[in-house]
Amino acid sequence: MRRLSGLEDHNRIAEIERAAGELFRDIDMAAVADDPPISAHDFQRFVLDRGAFVWWIDDEIVAYLLVEQVDGAAHIEQVTVHPERARHGIGAELITVADSWARDHGLPAVTLTTFRDVPWNAPYYERLGFRAIPPRSWGPAMGARMDTEAARGLEAWPRLAMIRPVSN
Repeated sequence: MRRLSGLEDHNRIAEIERAAGELFRDIDMAAVADDPPISAHDFQRFVLDRGAFVWWIDDEIVAYLLVEQVDGAAHIEQVTVHPERARHGIGAELITVADSWARDHGLPAVTLTTFRDVPWNAPYYERLGFRAIPPRSWGPAMGARMDTEAARGLEAWPRLAMIRPVSN
């Protein structure tokens, strides 16, 4: 089940992000695993803009989605499923929530940034209908976002911006 997230969900969301980050340690991406979860301050912006969603099972939050508008598209800032609940379609369900959010805001597409070669990143999103956006086609906000990610050290592994039209 899903619902809009509230500020009270921040601690659980941070736990999920840390747990999911540990998967990167197993593929020699410790810097990603060590990246701190979203701050309460930054999370608050998504909550106030009604772009934070959680998925829960048996009264426990097991996944979340953060979405905002970037360059005229609904941009998935983060979609994360706790590793204990992964591989059950929850991430794909949350991405359909991003589609709904885009439709509600009159936006034609959903975008995200991701690691090109991590199996549960770009290859997964490709299976869900996302396609790479060539750098020459990035809008100014996407370009700034990619620059910020590079400055945080994420450029050590190939990154992509991806897009898919909003599904009906």
